Amino acid sequence: MVEAATPHAPIALDTAAAEFLPEATALWDEAVCGALMAQIWALRTTLLAREAGMQPALDQVLPAHRDSARNLIHYLGLRAVELRALQEQLAWLGLSSLGRAESHVLASLDKVLGLLHKLTGQAWQDHSLEEPLGRVSSRALLAHNTHELLGDVPQGRAVRIMVTLPSEAAADECVARDLVAAGMDIARINCAHDGPAQWLQMAKHVRKAAKAARRNVKILMDLGGPKIRTGDIAPGPAVLKLRPSKDVYGFVYRPARLGLQAMGRHDPMQEVDACIGVWEDWLKRLKVGASIEFTDARGAKRHLLVTHCGPEGAVAESLRTCYFTPETVLHLVHPNHKKKHSSLVCHIEHQQGALHLKPGDWLHLTRDGLDHLVNHDDIEGDPLLAALRVPCTLPQVIEQVKVGERIWFDDGRIGGVIRRIAGQGVEVEITQARDSGEKLVADKGINLPDSQLDLPALTDKDMADLNTVAKVADMVGLSFVQKPEDVAMLRAHLHRLKRDDMGLVLKIETLQGFENLPELMLAAMAAGSAGIMIARGDLAVECGFERMAEVQEEILCCAEAAHMPVIWATQVLESLAKTGLPSRAEISDAALSVRAECVMLNKGPFITDAIRTLDDILNRMAGHQAKKQPLLRALRAWRGSHPAT
Repeated sequence: MVEAATPHAPIALDTAAAEFLPEATALWDEAVCGALMAQIWALRTTLLAREAGMQPALDQVLPAHRDSARNLIHYLGLRAVELRALQEQLAWLGLSSLGRAESHVLASLDKVLGLLHKLTGQAWQDHSLEEPLGRVSSRALLAHNTHELLGDVPQGRAVRIMVTLPSEAAADECVARDLVAAGMDIARINCAHDGPAQWLQMAKHVRKAAKAARRNVKILMDLGGPKIRTGDIAPGPAVLKLRPSKDVYGFVYRPARLGLQAMGRHDPMQEVDACIGVWEDWLKRLKVGASIEFTDARGAKRHLLVTHCGPEGAVAESLRTCYFTPETVLHLVHPNHKKKHSSLVCHIEHQQGALHLKPGDWLHLTRDGLDHLVNHDDIEGDPLLAALRVPCTLPQVIEQVKVGERIWFDDGRIGGVIRRIAGQGVEVEITQARDSGEKLVADKGINLPDSQLDLPALTDKDMADLNTVAKVADMVGLSFVQKPEDVAMLRAHLHRLKRDDMGLVLKIETLQGFENLPELMLAAMAAGSAGIMIARGDLAVECGFERMAEVQEEILCCAEAAHMPVIWATQVLESLAKTGLPSRAEISDAALSVRAECVMLNKGPFITDAIRTLDDILNRMAGHQAKKQPLLRALRAWRGSHPAT
């Protein structure tokens, strides 16, 4: 956090004032009001001294953001003091308790001071020239900054809706068209997936759909950043389980459908549960209605019925569960049952590699991939530990962690503690997982909340991706930002690419990023437009789920003090987007998101339903909440519930 460079000692507010004053005390008791004025004057003096001490940082800010930077410094000074006793007294007197002063701190203090002077009959000298912003001008500035970064205000609501584009948006322009029609205001392209060719097509389809809808839809491209992930895990055996769908009574209502293709072909087949490769000559003998018999991997006799034959292959159905391996032999049975033609199952995809981890297990996190031989001396010859090993995609973190530090995998589903630094990695004791165990697969996130990591803000891939970002995006997301130098590095690369105009989105998803948030904001104010994304997935793992609500609240307040728009992200209406049915908790979460300037939805089969639902929620909540301030809209729910008097 930004440190106060001030010659003044910390303010000691009167803690005894937390108690309500006796009712017999005169409402405008001069002694009470005088004590309050002295405390607020002292606080005001400290805030201005803090600002003076931060002048070098203010000089780096663009003139357009100078007032916001000053107010941010005032807000940090305000929150460095225990104010609850003072707030109790102000509320008792019917004055502002400074609870909504984020956007105009000095003006709020001056307003209270002015009223106290008037109440006690003392002269008040206007100090508005010293105030960066007032209540009205601060609102206007936030609205301006939001428009500059996130685009036009959507019709009917003030909060924008951002949607992460699926990979299908590159090949099918209808995806972007449907999202725009449903109400998407900003399209997000995640550079951690797909590639430049796909990103260019996605952007092209979004621009085309926006133009047809006569709307200005912005594009955010998120850099992958130094995300720590699990590397490749040895694949499982080549076994295919084919299972029909059954009702609650165990009756089959949909047979299992197996695609049969010639060895080496991988044409997409519609409405099949899985595909296997067989000999081409044998496949040509199949006809609709033909019967295939085989003994599955468990020794069970099974039967398939051919229901479709086409140029891409054949489809066969089974009413019973079957297990196939490359050693399974399929027999085509002719009607007279005297002659059979057989084929081996030539190709089955190996199962995705996975580790099954339970509390008490030991996991070896290594620098090297699957081709590296584990040094059994390092793991004390434990064959189980040799099996439970996974490489780290950023091996340099192995050298930066310490014994006793926590480690989390897969968004916090699996947790452990580093117990030993070994020759080629670290040994982790699994402490958090279900008793039945959890599966850990490749490409899952790793979080090290206790470790002081020194990682590059931009990876080599990020710098290469910026070439595409500069061509098509309106704003760029800086993932895992931690230090002001990270922001400066990104701005230097954008300057090299002649995109100084590009908006910056600081993704707060690590504990260090949260703790350095004010410095990050001041660094971003050297750019034309900037905003904050509360990336609640990684951030919750880093800070602890129990702290997430508190951390989110502090980020919202700090961003409001800087007049910087906020993107509320991660798991918003996730169940609805993925399954078509929202949970009650996520509806409440979506309602609270009205306090941000933008809400991000992730992709899913029911994403258009999620957009329309979120649009409806934001419209309804706009009459009840504006940032932190509750709005007392006339209630219609209980109108007429009492007889007229």
